[in-house]
Amino acid sequence: MDRSKIIAIITGVISIILAVAYLLLVTLLDFRGEMLPAPQSQLPVSMPLQQLGTANPTLRAPSIYSHS
Repeated sequence: MDRSKIIAIITGVISIILAVAYLLLVTLLDFRGEMLPAPQSQLPVSMPLQQLGTANPTLRAPSIYSHS
C-alpha cells in the first residue's frame, strides 16, 4: 500500500470514531429527560428602561451628541 491510501484509511477511521462518539454523547444527553425552564420566581426583577438611564448619573453621552 502506498502512503496516500494509508492516510485515507486512518482519516476515515478517525472520522468514524468521532461520529460514533458524537452519537453516544447526544444519546446520553437525551436520556437526561425533559428540559424545564427556570422558575420565574427565581429570576431577578428587571428595571424599567427609563430607570436604567438614570441609575448611574456618571454615564453621560459623549459631547458630540449633546446640543449645548
